[in-house]
Amino acid sequence: MKSFCRRCLSVLLVCLMMSLLLACDMAEDENKVTDIKSPSTEPAADIDQDAVQMKIEKIKGVLEKYYMGDIDYDKAMEGIYAGMINSLGDPYTVYFSAEQYQEFSLTTNGNYAGVGSTVTTNSDGNVEFVKPFKNGPAYNAGILPGDILCEIDGENALGEEIDSVVAKIRGEAGTSVNIKIYRPKDSEYYNMTVVRDNVEEPTIEYEMLEGDIGYILCTEFDKVTEKQYLDAVDELTVQGMKALIIDLRDNPGGMLTTVTSMLDRILPKGKLLIYMEDKNGVREEYFSQSSKTVDVPIAVLINGNSASASEVFAGCLQDYGVATLIGTKSFGKGIVQSLIPLGDGSAIKVTTSKYFSPLGRNIHGVGFEPDIKVELDKELKTMIEIPKDQDNQLQTAVNFLKEKIQ
Repeated sequence: MKSFCRRCLSVLLVCLMMSLLLACDMAEDENKVTDIKSPSTEPAADIDQDAVQMKIEKIKGVLEKYYMGDIDYDKAMEGIYAGMINSLGDPYTVYFSAEQYQEFSLTTNGNYAGVGSTVTTNSDGNVEFVKPFKNGPAYNAGILPGDILCEIDGENALGEEIDSVVAKIRGEAGTSVNIKIYRPKDSEYYNMTVVRDNVEEPTIEYEMLEGDIGYILCTEFDKVTEKQYLDAVDELTVQGMKALIIDLRDNPGGMLTTVTSMLDRILPKGKLLIYMEDKNGVREEYFSQSSKTVDVPIAVLINGNSASASEVFAGCLQDYGVATLIGTKSFGKGIVQSLIPLGDGSAIKVTTSKYFSPLGRNIHGVGFEPDIKVELDKELKTMIEIPKDQDNQLQTAVNFLKEKIQ
């Protein structure tokens, strides 16, 4: 029992010290990855090791004496680590077990085995399906935008942290996951079995609309997005693009380096794109690096699910007056997380700083207001694919840009 308690105590102390030793390097991602190779082994001054060990021993003793079921001590230890992080009350600061961290790491690669849908945390703190990918597992199972995830394989999912929920949904291709959803438009619950599959997420789609107006849909900012976006801009330019619409609706965010590279193609070299400040006021700045820019009128479509990296992109262009934001207010996530591997396969994702637009705006919990506010027609909100000629937000952008290029 003492061996178990010592293991619990030592890892608890390491978790705490690592969360305090956030010497963060250049962000690879809005969830920055920080390697802490040699954390101090000295206990934190405000933690009484003996008291912690005694408490763990007492709890373990009570469980072994009275608990009628089997005890999985590996699972118990994972619960202790997660509990320490959860006590902070920050939904974006999360402990990942080795298995969860491996699943989470797949998110930015653009290729994974899962159900094939973007999800978000809604205003009630529940995970909500945003956009099932066409012909993907969720799409084929009948999941619709706006469906709320209630259970995963019989376990409650309401109020759970989104990264933890996503990790449970993902799995090996060909395996199935049983989910229970609530569909607000029907006021009904539905049970569904979804067969996981390898999902290659389409992060960029583009086409030329009437009037030589280019249209680029960006569903997420991950490792494959930058090249797809640059290729789209180049191709539309060759086709004679006179104006550009960038659609970030329902885009939950992604990699910061991808966003800055995409902004490079719009803003001239040397422009401040974003800066971040930690709790000590240490500032980290990102500037545009490219001299190759798009010199056409631009409209950016946003909505309440445009979050984080999407807001970095939209807010930057709004600050410089080079794009007009159209749609509804964005989500409002203006903080940055660092991913800190703990050396045993597990990791902590911890909030380390706030980000600010070039004009110093932090929109955490507030969101960016569009320049032209347009609510999506109600009957379109649960449609997976909205015909472009019926999309009133898109058509507003088209008409706005037509006037610009006349």
